[in-house]
Formats: sequence, structure tokens, C-alpha cells
Amino acid sequence: MANILIIAGSVYGGAAYVAEQAVELLAEKGHEVSMTDMPTVDEVTDATHDVLLVVTSTTGQGDLPDNLVRLHAALTSQFPLMPNKRYGVIGLGDSSYGDTYCNGGKQMDTLLAELQAVKVGERLDIDACEVLQPEDEALPWVEEWAELL
Repeated sequence: MANILIIAGSVYGGAAYVAEQAVELLAEKGHEVSMTDMPTVDEVTDATHDVLLVVTSTTGQGDLPDNLVRLHAALTSQFPLMPNKRYGVIGLGDSSYGDTYCNGGKQMDTLLAELQAVKVGERLDIDACEVLQPEDEALPWVEEWAELL
């Protein structure tokens, strides 16, 4: 079983709620799971966690939520390569924003790939225009994602 760190990037609580539901589901499947909404580079790079799951919304004009901005900047500047780390990303967004739809998830996905972390499965983008409760789409994805671990 994997030791998974779930990173929640949330403005209004939707992504945090999805992350909390993912914690429960993954723990029920026997994984060791912890969650943070104020992640640090040390937490993310800690060898204890062999898997990262980022669950983030997008805010403003395609920006990361404030609680992930510092992490993204620190990872970009320190650039700690993580070839032994696996990851997945769930992005929440609103397709009416066009090109910036789910950009928070896309930014984290791109950065983790640049840091040589190994992507497990495809990123899940959840559209608030089509899905009222993001956990309804996220939890089946998390279940399938966990099988890939």
C-alpha cells in the first residue's frame, strides 16, 4: 500500500471537501493517507510520502488558490527533483472561463512533471458548469487512480 499526501488547494472549500472525501476512501482501501492545506516543500519532498494527490480549484484569472501559491513558488525556485514520487491531480474549475479552465490543476500537473515526479493516470478536470457536487466525479476517479498505484 502507498503512503499518500493529499494537497488541498481551496478558496471556498469545495476542493478541500473533495480532498477530505479522498482521504477517507483511500484509507478504507488500506493506504496510509494524510492531508494538508498549507503544504511546504519539506512535506512534499519527504520520502515518507511516496505518492502525492493534488486536489485544487482555480481562482481569479486562472490562478492557484492562495494556500498553494507559496508552495508552487518554492518548488519552482528550489526545483527539487522527485523521480521517486508518483502523483495525481484533480482540478476543479468553471469552463465558462475559457482558456483558464482548471488552470490551477494544470499548473500543479505541469510543475510536478517538470520535477520528474511520475504521473499516475490522467488529470481529472471537473467543470462546475456541469457538476454540482464535484465529489460525485472525483471519488470514482480516486478509486480507479488508487488501483493504478
